[in-house]
Amino acid sequence: MSLPHALLTSLAERPCSGLELAGRFDRSIGFFWQATHQQIYRELARLEEAGWVKSTAVEQSRGRKRNYELLPAGRKELKRWVLAGDDPKPLRDELMVRLRAEAAIGPVGLEKEMRRRLALHEEKLATYQAIEAKDFSDPDASREDRLRHLVLRAGLMQEAMWIELAREAIAILES
Repeated sequence: MSLPHALLTSLAERPCSGLELAGRFDRSIGFFWQATHQQIYRELARLEEAGWVKSTAVEQSRGRKRNYELLPAGRKELKRWVLAGDDPKPLRDELMVRLRAEAAIGPVGLEKEMRRRLALHEEKLATYQAIEAKDFSDPDASREDRLRHLVLRAGLMQEAMWIELAREAIAILES
């Protein structure tokens, strides 16, 4: 995935200012595709240059606040990208290599790092569970909301998997 398509997706959901977009991004797509606010603003300028988004100055605001909206060409590009196929990405995580190294040369004390990672994954899982409880409790949800919920559920399952792996690794490392 690319940052431009993540931003086009956010703007397809709702036009907004760059600051609002960066905040929304942090609370949603940012869980799966991270970008700094600086990267977001740079990319918005490129998207506007490409004719995919349009910005307009916000009246009665200090500074250079601008609202961004998706243009038909941006919607067309987003549709093209959605339909483009790609293969699943292989797992590339240093932790897997560290566990193999621990097996080869250990014990080296990897338990502390595993406990730290366990806590991080438990915290993220709790965040996702809170979002799910707040935003996805309607049994008659729209197609759009059910798809958004599916993305969140992928995050829930991933965090649960990492928690299970971390707990198992800690048990093995401490044995």
